[in-house]
Amino acid sequence: MSEDSNPLKAIQDRIFSVSTLTDIEPSLLELIVQPERILEVSVCLKRDSSELVIYKGWRVHHDTSRGPGKGGIRYHLAATVDSITALATEMSLKTALVDIPFGGAKGGIACDPNQLSEHELERLTRRYAMDIYPMIGTYRDVPAPDVNTNEKVMAWFADTIWAFNKENTTSVITGKPLALGGVLGHQGATSLGVMITIKNLMAKFNQTLAGKKIIIQGFGKVGGPLSFLLHSAGAKIVAISDVSGAIHNRFGIDIPALSLFVKNGGVLSEFRQADKIPEKQFWTLETDLIVPAALENAIDAEIAQNISSKFLVEAANGPVTEAADQVLKENKVLVVPDILSNAGGVISSSFEWAQDRQGYMWNAKKVTDRLADKMSQSFEEMWARSQTSKISLRQAALVIAVERLAQAHLYRGIFP
Repeated sequence: MSEDSNPLKAIQDRIFSVSTLTDIEPSLLELIVQPERILEVSVCLKRDSSELVIYKGWRVHHDTSRGPGKGGIRYHLAATVDSITALATEMSLKTALVDIPFGGAKGGIACDPNQLSEHELERLTRRYAMDIYPMIGTYRDVPAPDVNTNEKVMAWFADTIWAFNKENTTSVITGKPLALGGVLGHQGATSLGVMITIKNLMAKFNQTLAGKKIIIQGFGKVGGPLSFLLHSAGAKIVAISDVSGAIHNRFGIDIPALSLFVKNGGVLSEFRQADKIPEKQFWTLETDLIVPAALENAIDAEIAQNISSKFLVEAANGPVTEAADQVLKENKVLVVPDILSNAGGVISSSFEWAQDRQGYMWNAKKVTDRLADKMSQSFEEMWARSQTSKISLRQAALVIAVERLAQAHLYRGIFP
């Protein structure tokens, strides 16, 4: 992997890039950039065939100056120590920006869960939980689901940790089933957070979502619910893509019909109420808003050069490369950064963590209202900093986050 494509170097460079916009000492900025600890483990799995397979896994604590580590667990073949560390760094920035009492962490296993049976997936999860057990705890590090993991995986993970702890401390992990101390609305929280961000963005230009033409990359845990929310608000989702390909309907895709089609085992690119189009054409469509909601580095400089949309809201983690970001800026495409727009999931996790510690579940309205308040407040702070300092929204978000991390380190001091 070249330095240009290294996700860890990319996020570290972005942090250093705002050094001229703050009064933070260079040595303190260097401290903020570096991860606190990285645990690499060999995760042994006995397949149903009795074959023994060993996968690489990681758990990274990037910065816990503001609270316990917080970050998801992903199962993906492309996972590497650098990609996991980069995502942990983003979590530090995200939790600081939205001002919740967590630091940044991330974990994962380099594997393809689609090639595993359910029993194999459970054994893999429990072995991984055992391997990283020393890093996990209510006030140390609180994992959550991420790419290719869900509440079932979190239940297995939690049960394993509880077995080692000899106590059922539900606040040790979030994104759990409701029966095990989960929070109402967690599964759609990231999508709802993106939706709130889009509405706040439109309001700044005295616009609404009604009739807006939108394309969405990804139709999974984030893109799927988000498509439905936008469709329900009157927007026209004219194109959607996933790993199977891209589809387009200039009059707007019937999202309820597509959702039912995919739920029943259909492949998105084979949905007959829309035309299948090449991926390159997907990015060049004339739209009002683009929402990348898949994996990181989805939009490079070449793709960015062909984007004609006025707005781009990052629903995935790190979907725009640094080179692409510069192109979009030159072409006057307004980008809302991921550390704000997709923070709904971690905010919801903070609610679950708080509820589990209190032993009292909030109702759905309280969860939704508090999520909306936190997302909107953070958006306004980012927008105001951008306007007063005459910097991009990404720069404004980074400055706010880095300053909060620096403040925490300054108050805590260096021990011993």
